Formats: sequence, C-alpha cells, structure tokens
Amino acid sequence: MASSGHAMNTKPSLLNRQRGLWAAGVLAIAGAFAAGAQSNKSEVAIQRDPTPVNRGTLEAASFSDVVKRVSPSVVKITTETRARRIPTRGGQLPPGLEDHPMFRQFFGERMPEMRQRPQSGLGSGVIISNDGYIVTNNHVIDGADVVTVALNDGREFEAKVVGRDPQTDIAVVKVDAKDLPAVTFADTSALEVGDRVLALGNPFGIGETVTSGIISAKSRNIGILADVEGYEDFIQTDAAINPGNSGGALIDVDGRLVGINTAILSRSGGFQGVGLAVPANLVSQVADSLVRTGKVVRGYLGVNIQSLTPALAGSFELESNQGALVSEVVPNAPAAKAGLKPGDVITGLNGQPVTDASNLRLQVSTFAPGTKIELEVLRDGREQTITATTGERPGSRRGNRDGDELYSHDQSTDEGALNGVAVDDLTPAVRNRMNLPGRLEGAVITNVDPESPAARAGLRPGDVILEINKERVKSADDAVALSAKGDSKKTLVRVWSRGSTVFVVVDEANGA
Repeated sequence: MASSGHAMNTKPSLLNRQRGLWAAGVLAIAGAFAAGAQSNKSEVAIQRDPTPVNRGTLEAASFSDVVKRVSPSVVKITTETRARRIPTRGGQLPPGLEDHPMFRQFFGERMPEMRQRPQSGLGSGVIISNDGYIVTNNHVIDGADVVTVALNDGREFEAKVVGRDPQTDIAVVKVDAKDLPAVTFADTSALEVGDRVLALGNPFGIGETVTSGIISAKSRNIGILADVEGYEDFIQTDAAINPGNSGGALIDVDGRLVGINTAILSRSGGFQGVGLAVPANLVSQVADSLVRTGKVVRGYLGVNIQSLTPALAGSFELESNQGALVSEVVPNAPAAKAGLKPGDVITGLNGQPVTDASNLRLQVSTFAPGTKIELEVLRDGREQTITATTGERPGSRRGNRDGDELYSHDQSTDEGALNGVAVDDLTPAVRNRMNLPGRLEGAVITNVDPESPAARAGLRPGDVILEINKERVKSADDAVALSAKGDSKKTLVRVWSRGSTVFVVVDEANGA
C-alpha cells in the first residue's frame, strides 16, 4: 500500500534527454506483442544467436576484437525540438491573473504568449537490421521534431520515427540506407549474474565510449516506468553508463546484444555503479511489433495482482512467498470468464513457475491476444489448473483521489487491528467525487490514526474496504462489526486504493 522510497535519496533516472539541461538521471495483466491493425510495413530482420555465452575460466586479455566488430552497429542520435509559442492561459501566468479585468483590458482578447526556445537532445542507438532499422529509448526521441543518426563511419541521416512504446521505453527509427552493420541478439533468458558485459554508447556527447562490467542482477523492477504502467524486467550492470548512453548497447563477451541501456540509479545524476538495461528478448518483441504495426498491442486477462509478502502468505496459509496474488477480477474480462477469483494465488503459467506479480505480467506478455494459457492456481490451499484466453488490453484507468471531505458521518472501528480507522458508507456523492466504479461495494475510510497499526500497514483516507478476513463488506456497519469479530492479532483486508485493488495485513503488533 504505502510507496517505498530509495535509501539515501537514490533516484531512478532515465539516462538521457538533454533538452537544454542534462537529465538527472492494478494493473490488468498485459499480454503479447502482436500485430493489431493491418499494416503494409515489413517485419524487421533481426539476427539472433541463442547459444549460451562463452563462460571459460580464463578472462580475455583484451576485448578489442569484440569492440571492433560491434561498434559500427552503435550510432549517435541527436534530436531537435523547434521553437514554439505557448499561450499563457493554463498556468503560465499567476493563478487568476489571466482573467483579471485590468489585465484583459490591456490585452483585449489577444492573450500574450511565451516563446519556448529550441531544444536539443542526445543519445545512442543500435542498428538491428541491415536495411536501416535502429532501436533506441523512447525518452531519447520523445517530442523531437528532427531525429538525426550519425553512423560510426561518419555518415549522417535524418531518421523517421517508426514507432514508440513508452511502457518499455523502447522506440524504433529508420534511416534510408542499405547494407548497414546490424547487431546480433543474444537470448537473454540464458544470462547469468556474473556474466561479463560491455556498454557502448555516446556519454555526454564526447564520442563513442566502451566500458566493462558484469551482470549485477536480473529482473529488476524499480518503478521507473510506473507512471505509464510500464513493463520492467531490467538487467542491472556495473558497466559505467551515463547521460548520453541511453539507447546504447549492452553486449556480452561474444559481441551479442543483451540489452539497451536505459536508466541509472544515482544521487548525483552520474553513474554510481547501478545501470539498468532493457533485456534484448523484450527489445526484439517490441521492435518487431513496432516495425510491423507502428504500435504494440498488448493482451489482457483482467485481474489486479500483487506479490506475496510473508504476512500475506501467512494469512493465506501458504508455504512460500512464490506466486502472484489475485486481488481483483474485472467482471466479464477473460480472467472472470475463466473462473479466477480474488484470493487465488497464481503459481505457474504453462508449466513455468511464477515468482511474483511482475514475473507473471512478463510471462503473459509473451502470448498474443486470443491465446489459451494454462494457469496453475492455489485456491483455499488446493491446487487447480485454470484455462484462460487472453484478450486485448483496454486503455488504462486511474482513480481520482484528492482528499476532499466527502463524507456525511463517520463510524470508528474501536476494536481489533482496525482500531483507529473511521469509515462511512459509499454514498452517491462519494462515488461521483472519487470516480469509483459502479461495481464497487464496501466502506470508505474517512480517517486513519497515524499511530495505528492500520496506518503502518498503509491504509489511508479514501481507501475503500471491500473485505475483512475474506468476508465481504457492504457498508460501514459491516466494517465495524467484522473488525470487532476477528480474534486474531492480524487482520487480512482487501481494499480499493489508488485505482486498484490490493490485499494488506494489519498487524496489531505493529502499533505504537
């Protein structure tokens, strides 16, 4: 429930996007990268090599041969955003000034404008086909009017944007050139922590630079793409990458692409040992779809899921924390039609284990809409297999919570682990103001004692209690009664919070 920050003010940052200054720095399950609308665009001819990397015991004395072979595939990308005039209405003037009578008398109906200066950006890219397709980061080219690609041999081309996918921060551009040196993709499912890698790119615009390191971790999900409900499965590396490296190549010692350098964790905006790259397998899926259709069409199951904490695993009497807990099933969505229910724990998909919520989303993302998948599910301690068919993901919806006082009267839960929580009925006024779905039924939280166990668990005003200890809540009276009914020190609560549904465990032992 409560968001967690990075220690010591460490912030995840997209590596580049130099527009005047250097850049420092739920959900419905998504499915496949598949062709959606009809398109006459050709499929990109990506070269792939699935063999495992050479893991010999002797470290190479030099990587110069590998660098010579791969560096022609890495390009410099510069962007330009032309000057624009921006009307002052909409927040450029102090609030209320644009409508002040004296101000309007002076300007009449011709409101003043602000001039946005031209801006430039800098990044890197990787040639993925010999006929001119180049992959980079979405944040490198986002908003650019002109994209220029400079090849290793000195040639420059104006590039056309083929497609962008903000949810993975991957974009594809194309230049009108033939017989280009395309990189070969490795199979990133075979990567291991400790494998040596090299990072190639154009940091700070000083020219192509190569750094070395290892794979520090895999499958990192740090929330850097949370604003776009993105898909994160980052490779972490200690190969030095900095602003300007965005969109550049992370390669193995055999010279194959294992990732696109994307972000860093840094307190200063410069590299501090933690770089992040989008895995090549995900890059190839996205690039292929962007080339074929100009967009990425994602499938959909229609469930909100969350990873299991030890407290949640204990509440559901599970032996381990492995799996993805279903907190909500959208009515009439594929998951509902398949028979999934809140409280189900998905532990496997088509025979592959599911470790957590992020892992499940990534596994489902390999299947096209309309694909039948087998889900291994734990329900009330019993294993079962459920067959579901992925649909096409609809547009995202976010809840609207502004903390206004919308409640007619409060009731307090004075007993049990929910002691210190005030609740009220879901009146029509509350529903409309909070933009709550009509199907939502429960009790809205109006106040939470900041020193209470509920506050420590992450409950806050505006959350809607749907269940207490797996019993449905239909009103404020229900919430009060069920809170008092529980005889355990731990209370399992299912709530609607910040636009999605989650389970939380309120533990009386965590009180002040």
